[in-house]
Amino acid sequence: MERHLFTSESVTEGHPDKLCDQISDALLDAYLAQDPEAHVAIETLTTTGMVVVVGEVKTDPCKSVMVDVDKVVRKTIRDIGYSKPEFGFDADGCSVLASVHDQSADIDMGVCRKKKGKKLATGAGDQGLMFGYATDETPDLMPLPIYMAQRLAQRLAAVRKDGTLPWLRPDGKTQVTVEYENGAPKRIDTVVVSTQHAPVIDGKTEDKDVQDIIRKAVMANVIKPVCGDWIDADTKFHINPTGRFVIGGPCGDSGVTGRKIIVDTYGGMGRHGGGAFSGKDPTKVDRSAAYMCRYIAKNIVASGLAKQVEVQVAYAIGVSEPVSIMVDTEGTGMIEDEKIAAAVAKVFDLTPDGIMKALNLKRPIYQKTAAYGHFGRKDADFTWERVNKVDALRTAAGIAAPANGKVKVKQVKTNGQVATV
Repeated sequence: MERHLFTSESVTEGHPDKLCDQISDALLDAYLAQDPEAHVAIETLTTTGMVVVVGEVKTDPCKSVMVDVDKVVRKTIRDIGYSKPEFGFDADGCSVLASVHDQSADIDMGVCRKKKGKKLATGAGDQGLMFGYATDETPDLMPLPIYMAQRLAQRLAAVRKDGTLPWLRPDGKTQVTVEYENGAPKRIDTVVVSTQHAPVIDGKTEDKDVQDIIRKAVMANVIKPVCGDWIDADTKFHINPTGRFVIGGPCGDSGVTGRKIIVDTYGGMGRHGGGAFSGKDPTKVDRSAAYMCRYIAKNIVASGLAKQVEVQVAYAIGVSEPVSIMVDTEGTGMIEDEKIAAAVAKVFDLTPDGIMKALNLKRPIYQKTAAYGHFGRKDADFTWERVNKVDALRTAAGIAAPANGKVKVKQVKTNGQVATV
């Protein structure tokens, strides 16, 4: 039997980089709420006691769009959980510096193309290459390592906010190593959880005593409920392996928008084009085309055309149609990859206008994408997670529908779920 290990990581919403992603997307949402056609590119940086927001925006002058940057930034920080000075960083005590100016007229000319006053098809907001990935390892058609790492990070935030573990603080990281056997996930080999915490827990002040409480509580309330019977007697656990994690968030490390692009996507399973998502409106194909590639990949696997697939598209700035489309099923395809790619080109409109319309992207939905992954989430606003193009893809590929109308997805052991699509 062929065996190998694969590891993915995630971070909580209070991680300084994720804090910046959420601020950038909260500001994007604030602009889109007033003008769905707004063009926005916002970057955020944070460090001890400070948040810096910079970027470019273009809105309809007739709509008189006004966004209170300071208010949006502080609300985002407070909602994440940085609400007390004792945390070393808090919403009311930090300074907020902002420099947001008009979008470059040169970029706008390429995106909003016109001919004699008539608007033409929207051009791509930048050049670049984007990837999407899907696999039948989990019900959400995500790789198991990142799926588990994201759920662990979400669980850390949940037990902090609901008071189950009130001594937890917002910053944290998770990591999961999965053992594969003949290409299929068999078990979790290693779990790493590092979580920020109060210096005193249950009256205990010694690091050894505090960490002992943390390890037992995190194992019982976070790891076991999430990982279920994917863990076994041989699984290794590292909980706060440094021995102390009181100083965290922007007080412990600086943060920048777009520095967790692998966490945002597939945990390193499959390739990444390099473009970050947060703070960018959907005319920026870095974001919208990556969402479309996930949509395509998920429908390919859901249709039974492949057990796993990677999709790539590439664009030139100001040009509507992609310059290339690639499908790679890594040998798991029912038919040749080239035929699946041809079916994709028939079924999906890959122009910026086609993507934004198909996925309904001109809405203020982005802040909630900015933590715990942009993919593999059950949320009606995550339109790129739908599997509604299965029949169209099979027809375009010349493949008959399954006799029972369903394509089975592997059974997984997370919370007892068994899924078919």
